[in-house]
Amino acid sequence: MKLIKTQEAVGHVLCHDLTQIIPGEFKGARFRKGHVVTEEDIPVLLSMGKENLYVWELHPGMLHEDDAAMRLCGLSMGQNIRRTEDIKEGKIELFAECDGYFTVDVEKLNAVNSVPDVMLATRKGGTAVKAGDKLAGMRVIPLVVSETTLEEAEEAAGAVPLLNVLPFKLKTAGIVTTGSEVKKGLIEDKFTPAVKRKLEAVGIETVAQIFSGDGVENVAIAINQVRAKGVDLVLCTGGMSVDPDDNTPGGIKAAGAEIVTYGAPVLPGAMFLLGYFSDGTPVMGLPGCVMFAGATVFDLALPPVAAGVPVSRSDIVALGNGGLCLGCKPCHWPDCPFGK
Repeated sequence: MKLIKTQEAVGHVLCHDLTQIIPGEFKGARFRKGHVVTEEDIPVLLSMGKENLYVWELHPGMLHEDDAAMRLCGLSMGQNIRRTEDIKEGKIELFAECDGYFTVDVEKLNAVNSVPDVMLATRKGGTAVKAGDKLAGMRVIPLVVSETTLEEAEEAAGAVPLLNVLPFKLKTAGIVTTGSEVKKGLIEDKFTPAVKRKLEAVGIETVAQIFSGDGVENVAIAINQVRAKGVDLVLCTGGMSVDPDDNTPGGIKAAGAEIVTYGAPVLPGAMFLLGYFSDGTPVMGLPGCVMFAGATVFDLALPPVAAGVPVSRSDIVALGNGGLCLGCKPCHWPDCPFGK
């Protein structure tokens, strides 16, 4: 840094905060470290008694923190994301423009953050977000940084933005309610209202429900009847355990679905099934915990499916790290570590 006359400071970068005191009105930082001095600032600085200023010496090939933050924003911001209009203290934040599924290229994010003097922090990827939710913040560590540092970060990121919000695509669902006791009206169907609430949160309307009763063939027939209504998603409730009369997994397979997984490393929700029909329609078998638990495997699997993202066996396997619900009372989902 160097000391220069205030009148000659236009275009230079301040090295520290400058405090202004107006008795009875204001006391605080009038100009922050990193501020680029303008012509309009000169009279104010002189009125503060600042005849000279310490400023950074910006050499060719060096970037101010604001310019560096813009470069980081460029490699980060994908679809359905907006940034803060103002850059505050060298930092830019990103927000969701719509409800959807937030994705992060974790491998490339780690590569960018491995570049010295660069930081990019995000909320957990692979989660549902609402319009306006904060997604990420980024800046460089020093006040000025070499352009080669940003070039290294951009090379690490590649040509595709690291962050995206994928809007929810699926709009309709049909529910197959299994169990003879429910079909006969011996017990109240409390499963469907819970499922409908979860679906509504990602913009999916329940447009069909069929009570199948028990038996593999009955479940399969009901699934195909629901599919015939043209729904985007099929859900089967109940009958997912290993009891002899729990026939839902067999019914889903008999209906023609290709099973991705029967079982998930998540509690609650181990007896979860996910499959796809040949036309791409997803089908889920939901264990009983979805009816009464605050958060389950259904909350983790539904957002990507609702966004039209194919879910693989390895995606389900990866849920094991963080897949243990702590059973907090009251439930704080999604503001908790479950699934993260």
